[in-house]
Amino acid sequence: MNVNGVRAATGKGMLEWLAVTEADIVCVQETRATDEQTRAALAPALANGWFLAHAEPESKGRAGVGILSRREPRCVRIGFGSAEFGASGRYIEADFDDATVASVYVHSGEENTPRQDEKYRFMAEFGAYLKSRTGAYVVSGDWNIAPTELDLKNWKGNLKSAGFLPEERAWIQELLASGYTDVVRHLHPGVSGPYSWWSYRGRAFDNDSGWRIDYQLALSGLAERAKQAVVERAAAYDQRWSDHAPVTVQYR
Repeated sequence: MNVNGVRAATGKGMLEWLAVTEADIVCVQETRATDEQTRAALAPALANGWFLAHAEPESKGRAGVGILSRREPRCVRIGFGSAEFGASGRYIEADFDDATVASVYVHSGEENTPRQDEKYRFMAEFGAYLKSRTGAYVVSGDWNIAPTELDLKNWKGNLKSAGFLPEERAWIQELLASGYTDVVRHLHPGVSGPYSWWSYRGRAFDNDSGWRIDYQLALSGLAERAKQAVVERAAAYDQRWSDHAPVTVQYR
């Protein structure tokens, strides 16, 4: 999940969540911290047995992705071979016994700006990498793209907004056509949401006026093993430790 700054999140409830979650692997995005700062913030969890693999961002206070796991991974790789984005702290993957698990943080973007151009360059390179993958592989993250009208409450008002642009949605559809399954949507077909991000502005959370931009894409062999997906939405606004909620998938 996107923790919206690991140092802030651990002070607002993330450590307590890690202490009770049944998850074996937790993919985090937007740590906004160096390796040292991230390990310091997560020290109680690491002392309690969690292992951390982390890709710190080259830009201070931006991005940063990690994988927390109850077992130490056999191998960890940072980046996906991109010269431009290799040190950006936007992708990390780890090999476990029978699967590779990855954490990604796609740019938020902003229509008709250099930020959106950078997002498209990332999508082009990352999409090619994803299409080259085989085997038991799942990538979990903040994609910053709502794939369909079911994936955001106010889709009519966001037709020209980054995160719901035709080019972005078409990219997700290309990935699905290439052999990936959107595991959460597969387990929750035809329903609005379940949303995973709500703006801090207004009453978006209270009204459940959200976006489904956090999800897991898995290749078919692993996707078929998914049996349950839950968005762990906080019970109340003041109990949130990020503007995103954990999206937890159980695999057989």
